[in-house]
Parts: sequence; structure tokens; C-alpha cells
Amino acid sequence: MNKKHHLVVFSGGSAANNLVDVFGKVADDKGCSLSYIIPISDNGGSSSELIRVFGGPGIGDVRSRLVRLIPEDPSSPETIAIKTFFNHRLLASPTEARNEWLDIVESRHPLWQSITSEKRELIRCFLNTINLEIVKRARPSSVFNFQSASVGNLFLTGARLFTGSFESAIYLLGAITGVPSNVNVIPAINSNFSHHISAGLQDGTIITGQNAISHPSAPSSSPVIPSSSSSSHTSTEPSSPETQQQRRKLSRELTDHDLVDDANLPGSLPTLRKQYITFQKTHTEDLASRIERIWYINPYGQEIRPNANPKVLETLRGAGVVVYSIGSLYTSILPCLVLKGVGEAIAGEEGI
Repeated sequence: MNKKHHLVVFSGGSAANNLVDVFGKVADDKGCSLSYIIPISDNGGSSSELIRVFGGPGIGDVRSRLVRLIPEDPSSPETIAIKTFFNHRLLASPTEARNEWLDIVESRHPLWQSITSEKRELIRCFLNTINLEIVKRARPSSVFNFQSASVGNLFLTGARLFTGSFESAIYLLGAITGVPSNVNVIPAINSNFSHHISAGLQDGTIITGQNAISHPSAPSSSPVIPSSSSSSHTSTEPSSPETQQQRRKLSRELTDHDLVDDANLPGSLPTLRKQYITFQKTHTEDLASRIERIWYINPYGQEIRPNANPKVLETLRGAGVVVYSIGSLYTSILPCLVLKGVGEAIAGEEGI
């Protein structure tokens, strides 16, 4: 592929949606392909409940971009209906949301109007898959909370569980909704597992989870846990009373969470296993200090460096232009750039 005929955009979900039409027009005018590289570290909103019950990647940003890419066609009632369908969120009351979900799964909901029967049954196939899994995993200590759940997120999760492939789920949603063939939505990491990030502040505080970084509340820090490469170095200094109290609190939280039957490993950090269904995206409380570094962690809080999706590296090697889009630098752009191989792929391409 000619390098000058490929446009690559690093972005998150919401903010860059305002520029989708601009990027699309540039790609059309230049006759080039367009690829969006999207992080999968989102653990807020309805994604948090899907991660708690099923594990898997944070799909909210990917779903947001795919739905935004659905062509605007006022002359096609079905296109409008499909876009409305995958943009829809269930009601804010958990009980009413569950009833609304059943209406959707059983084809009684008004959202199905103007969607042809063949597409309706294809979509329902994957909604029924996720619904069956929700019922199978229900326990007295843990039931799925449908509150404000995104129908698009539920569809993508059902498709991922059905096919065993996150990228196949993305392809299915793009094909059903008519996303242009020259536009690709590529997850930064191709995985069926959750990947979380931490932020290190200049004052030494560590904040765990994208939601806590983007929407901080006090206290939002987690204890510093050494990586596997440094675990052999054990401190002999006595712990302060405050540190001992934090450890006892963490131990109680871990025990409480281990009593819940969900998709997370026993002993994993409680902050990665919580519901963050309700939060204000406009929340502007400042962090205690500036962010110094972003990195990925395993479920126990240890630092890891995952490999980038091979498609990301292949796309970057064929890029003529790379755009770092508007949005959150620390929770949208950097989670893509710190992946293994991304920096080398960008630096190795002359003329970008």
C-alpha cells in the first residue's frame, strides 16, 4: 500500500466523535483508507458491569466509534432505526431496565420498528447469547445490573462470546450497520481479557483504573504493588500504622469481593471489580498532583507491558499520516502509545 494513501487516528470514544465527519471527508477526498485505533481500558459506565460479570475488554469506546460511523441517511428509516437501536441505553432504574431488556430480546420493544425482520433476527441472535450467559451466571450474591446498560455494548459482548473473537464482534457490528468499507476500527489490544491502566502522580500516589483517573474522587489511590520483576526485593523497614491500616482495609475488601461469584480472579484489586455505572462525565475535580506516567497492570496491580494488536502495528507501518485526536491524553491516547511495538512502529516510518 502506498504510504500516502492511509490515515491513522489515535483516539478514545466520545470527544473524537465530533471529528469523524472531518476525518471521513479527508479520506474520501484523498481516496485513502482510514483507521481508528481505540483503547480497550475503559472500566466505567455499563462497561464496568460487563467486565465484572464476563471479564473481557472495555468495549465502550469501540462501540461509540462504530455507532458514530453509521452513515447518516435521512431517506433510509432502517438506517436511522439501527443507529438509534445501538445508541440506546436502558432505563436508569435496575428493575425497569431489566424489563426493558426483556422487551428488546423478545422483540416487543418499539426500537425494532423500521428494522427488517432478517436484520432483527440476526441482531437478536447475539442479544439472546448474552442474555443466556447473564441467566447462567446469576447467583444470589451476584446478579447482572441492567441499569443504564448500552444495547450496543451488550450486542458486542454477545457477539464476542458467540464467536470467541473481539475483532469478529467488531466486524459483525460494522457489517450490520453499514460502516464504510474504507474505514476500520481497530482495538489497541486484541484480547478477550480485561486490560486496566494505572496512573502515577508526581507526589507518589497511584490511581488504578481508567474511570478513577478520568473521574477522580478522594481517596482514589491504590497501594503500590511491586511488579513480578522486582518482587524479590523485600523491604525490611517496619510499616507505619497508616500503612498497616490500609493493608487491613484492602484485605477486608479483597475478602468481601471474593465472596461474589463474578468473572474476576480471586484476590484481584477491588477497584477493578466495582460497578461504575453512575458517574458524571463532566466531573472536574482535580487530582492531588500531576500525572507523571501511565502503565498497564494485571488484576493484582502489578505493572505489565502488553503487546499491541498486530493490526495496529501493520496499520502504522503503512501510514502516511498519524493523528493524535482530541480527547483525554492520559486515558485515550497514551494507553495506545505505551503498548509494546507502537513507538518503534511510528518512529520507524519516514515521512509520518
